[in-house]
Amino acid sequence: MHQSDQDIRNRLLIARLPAMPQILVKLIEHLQADDLGMPELAALISKDAGMTGKLLAVANSSAYHRSTRSANLEQSLVALGTDMIKTLVISDSVFQTFNSFPHSNSTDLRAFWKNSLSAAVLAREAARALDYAHPEEAYLAGLLHNVGRLALLAAAPKEYGFNFTARDDEDLCAVEQRTLQITHTEAGAWLLERWQLDSFLADAVLYHHEPSARLESSHPLIRIVRLAHVLSSHADDATMVNDACALCGIDAECAAQMVQGAARQVEQAAAHLGIDLAGADDIPSPPAHAPALPGDPVQQRLNEEVRNMVLVSEVGQSLARQQGESGLLDAMTRTARILFDFESAVVLLENPTGQLLAGAPTFGVQRIAEFTVPLSRGGPVARSALERRPAFVQRERQQDQLGLAEEQLLRMLGTDSLVVVPLVAGARCLGVLVGGVPGWQLPHCQRRERFMQAFGAQAAGALENLLLERGHARRQLASVAEEFRDASRRVIHEVNNPLAIIKNYLSVLDGKLARQEPVGGELSILNEEIDRVGQLIGSLADPRAPGDPEPGSRPLDAAKVVDDVLRLFRSSGFVPATTQVVTRMEGDGAIEGDPDLLKQILVNLVKNAVEALGSRPDGRIEIVNRGHVNRERQVYLELVVSDNGPGLSREVLAKLFSPVTSGKDGMESGTNGNRGLGLSIVHGLVKKLGGHIACRSGGAGTSFEILLPAWSGAGAAPALPARALGSA
Repeated sequence: MHQSDQDIRNRLLIARLPAMPQILVKLIEHLQADDLGMPELAALISKDAGMTGKLLAVANSSAYHRSTRSANLEQSLVALGTDMIKTLVISDSVFQTFNSFPHSNSTDLRAFWKNSLSAAVLAREAARALDYAHPEEAYLAGLLHNVGRLALLAAAPKEYGFNFTARDDEDLCAVEQRTLQITHTEAGAWLLERWQLDSFLADAVLYHHEPSARLESSHPLIRIVRLAHVLSSHADDATMVNDACALCGIDAECAAQMVQGAARQVEQAAAHLGIDLAGADDIPSPPAHAPALPGDPVQQRLNEEVRNMVLVSEVGQSLARQQGESGLLDAMTRTARILFDFESAVVLLENPTGQLLAGAPTFGVQRIAEFTVPLSRGGPVARSALERRPAFVQRERQQDQLGLAEEQLLRMLGTDSLVVVPLVAGARCLGVLVGGVPGWQLPHCQRRERFMQAFGAQAAGALENLLLERGHARRQLASVAEEFRDASRRVIHEVNNPLAIIKNYLSVLDGKLARQEPVGGELSILNEEIDRVGQLIGSLADPRAPGDPEPGSRPLDAAKVVDDVLRLFRSSGFVPATTQVVTRMEGDGAIEGDPDLLKQILVNLVKNAVEALGSRPDGRIEIVNRGHVNRERQVYLELVVSDNGPGLSREVLAKLFSPVTSGKDGMESGTNGNRGLGLSIVHGLVKKLGGHIACRSGGAGTSFEILLPAWSGAGAAPALPARALGSA
């Protein structure tokens, strides 16, 4: 046996690795014998006070208790059910065992635990799919499949510290073999054999990295754990997934459903066990790294640079996945603490004026939100941001050079030295990340300056993208707000029309009531106009409210709508006695659309015409049905609303249907603050009906020509041949 191989195994022996809890040993014995019912479970659990407390707590949690809380262990076990009890006993026992490993308390195990729980859940699901007789054993095997990594960390923390967080693949096994002469699969199997389990558990752990082709005739538990490992660590590798699925006779679609369902089960298991998995996906998982052999500093430095480049790339991808500023800042500080051994870390961001660095609230250091550093006052923190270079601050050696800001940061972070990493994106420094470290660690940090700069660039890139997205979101909100303001202006404009009619009718109504004349017709019109006001206001909340017709659903008689509009104006006295209103609506006037929209169009146009004519003694308004027009293979009915007013100027015609600010100078008089929205609203309503509108104006007056889709539904009367657009 190789000397170093013997050495690592001796170190495993003296690493004081924990033994498997007796409750788990007994549980496995019962599982293997298939004689574990509720009485046996209760008897087994009652001997372990810690496990009894755990099960009582879970049974009395909101997920299980109904109207009353369970009073004793037996009732709690019934509430949980046999499967949940076995899962909790296995999981909690292994959890306590893992936490007993040397160095486990000083290592971030969130990613390790999430992977182990995922493999456990997937192994149990695969066992059920294969009708494997012991699904709980499969769950335990998945949970323990990477226990060898903890064993190697306990035995060789210095050599294995970095690779403990490395990606779990065949490259990791190769690096472990080269550097330690033992892989984590061998270490895990060795540990399980020491626990003297009468099971294929050790074999399942030993072979979970073996190629699928070698495992075709192996024990089902070995194939199940291989599949669980692939799905929990390499779900994005289609070839590996297909090969592992074929081992167990499971199709890829079924495996995908298993992966999807496992996520929720892992969260539930972690909650029951009191394991915090928050941020587990953000912990970098770089490729395994084999350090250079002693005595070759150049190669060692080169390897370290390559490792740092890969690690920074992993960090950048992890930060880019964060959602929201607080999530990104927490991930930045958490990752910096892991990478650079910072005891604590905070972020200061440049304010909008570029004159200050202002604290960004992060988990654990909330008062930093009120902290600022003026960039013009100098000091190591400000210089780091201005010069875009990391700064290293030590209280003892730089006491005379420290400003008030640095002294505050040292106290705030509870440390005697600071490392300042600028967050540089392109030519702009977005802020700095400040980490607290012990003074003795500062030289080591200085040797990693380039690595810190690369990390700062990746963090700044993620932060810049977030700021760009936030700016885009703000622009979208501003656009929505402007659209709402525009819609409000349009609704206010349109509401004024029925309100003016209502006002006039109230005057007419007052006179008729005084003369004791019938007022039924006026009351009916008032009700209609009040309803129209309600519809218009309601359109602010629901843009579809003013009637989105279903094309071809029902015919609309344009002549009837014209009569209704003129009745409104005549009865209210809005049309002066000097103005003559003439209609010629002979022929087929059936169109498709909503009568309320056509009414709104005509009210605007007639109102504009009345205002344009003013008190002119020979004022004349015409509304004419000019028959059918063929335009681009579609038949339209042409309605024309014209007046013999002064006409429109070329400047006004050029912007006729745009919502420009205008007092209708040269158009219509007496607008009472109208902002030129009327015709733009008319244009929009015509488009909503699927039609077209044009305007002709000159010294003889103004006419609006409206094309509206002719009725073509079932039972439509045969139309006269439509003339081509532009013919007489």
